[in-house]
Amino acid sequence: MPEPDHRTAAGAAQVAGPAAPGSTASLRAANQRRVLGVLLRRGAVTQAAIARETGLASGTVSSIVRELAEADILATVAGAGRRGTEVTLGEGAGVVAAIDFGHSHVTVALGDLGGRVLAERSAGLQPAYDADEGLGRAADLLEVVLTETGTARSAVRNLGLGLPCPLVDGIVTSSAIMPAWVGLDARELSEARLGIPVHLDNDANLGALAEHRCGSGRGHANVVFVKVSSGVGAGLILDNRLFRGTNGTAGEIGHLTRDEQGPLCRCGSRGCLEAYAASGLARSLMADQLPGDVPADGVAAQPPSTDAVIAAAQQGNVAAQRVFEDAGLHLGWGLATITNLLNPGVIAVGGDMSHAGELLLDSVRVGLRRHALAGAGSAPVVVAELGDRASIVGGLILAIDATDLVTDHS
Repeated sequence: MPEPDHRTAAGAAQVAGPAAPGSTASLRAANQRRVLGVLLRRGAVTQAAIARETGLASGTVSSIVRELAEADILATVAGAGRRGTEVTLGEGAGVVAAIDFGHSHVTVALGDLGGRVLAERSAGLQPAYDADEGLGRAADLLEVVLTETGTARSAVRNLGLGLPCPLVDGIVTSSAIMPAWVGLDARELSEARLGIPVHLDNDANLGALAEHRCGSGRGHANVVFVKVSSGVGAGLILDNRLFRGTNGTAGEIGHLTRDEQGPLCRCGSRGCLEAYAASGLARSLMADQLPGDVPADGVAAQPPSTDAVIAAAQQGNVAAQRVFEDAGLHLGWGLATITNLLNPGVIAVGGDMSHAGELLLDSVRVGLRRHALAGAGSAPVVVAELGDRASIVGGLILAIDATDLVTDHS
C-alpha cells in the first residue's frame, strides 16, 4: 500500500568517522558525501547538475559516479552526452524502516533513502502493552511491508524507532505511558528482535524532525512540534538542529505544573499540563454523553474516541466544544512558557487532539497571547502538516541520517 510521496529532504546521510584530515582517502570520501548529498536531496539528477551543485569538476563527478555505480550504490541512465547522464540511487543503496509506538498502536513504514514512503501498516495494541507484545506486533508488520514491496530484510540499512516516553541512552525512564518498558534498553531489545540496526528517539522529537524537514516547519530555523494525544510532549528544533537536552529528556511540556493542587497526573505529580489537555481527559469527560468504543471481545465499553468527541463538537454539542476550548487554553499556557524561553518561528500541533483543528487552535492562540511576551508570542500556531504521520516520517529521517553510503573509509 504505497503512500503519498512525502520526501523527507534528509540531505546527506550521516557517515562514520572519516580518514585522517587532508589524506587522499579523506578527500575522496568527502567528495562522495557531497555527490550523495545531492542525490538524497533531489533524487534523479544529471551529472552536470551534480557538478554545478557541488562545485566539483565534471571529471571528479564522473569518477565518483562510476565508482559508486560499480558498488551498486548509484545507477545511471544515459542522456544527451556524458554530462547529460542521469544519476539516481541504485538498488545497492538499500532502504530504511521506521516504527512508531503509541499508547495503543504501532505503525511500521518502509522508505527509500530519498525519503519516499514505499509501504506503511498500523495495528492496535492493548494499553500498557509490554515490550514482547509491542515488538512482536512491530516485527509482524515489518514482515508485511517487506513482502508487499518485495524487499529483502538484508536490504534494510537502518530503522528509526519512536517511543512516547523519555529515553536516556536508550533506556525507558518514565512509567506514565509505557509502564511495562521502564528500565528496559529499547534499542538493544529492538535490535535483537528485528535483526536491524536501530536508532531511537522520543516520538515528539521525531515529529519535530519531520515537520522541520518536510512539513509546516520548512524554512524555519526554530520550530516547536507539540504532540497532544494520550500524553503531551514537545519536540524542539533550535538553529536547525533537534534539541534533546543533556540526557535526552528536553521537551516534556506535558509535565509543566499548571496547578500544584490540581488533579493527579499519571507521572505522580499534581496539576501537570497533560492532566488538563491530553485526549484521555476529553474522552472521559464525554463518556456519559457519547457512545463508547466496544471492543471485539465485548467485555466492556471504552470511552468514546477523540474523533467522536470532535464530531460531537462540530455538530454543536456545547459540552464537547467546551472540552476543546478549555484544553486549548491550558495548552496555550504551556506553549507560552516555551515561547518566552525559545522564541520559535512556528508551532505545529499534532496528535489526535489536533484533528479538532480550529476548535482547539483558536483557544490555544488565546492562551498563548495571554501568557507570552508580546514580542515572543508572534509565532503562528498551525496543525502539523504531516498530521498523525509526523512521527513515522521522522523515524524514516532518523534512519536515513544514520545511513552511511560512502564506500571509502580507509
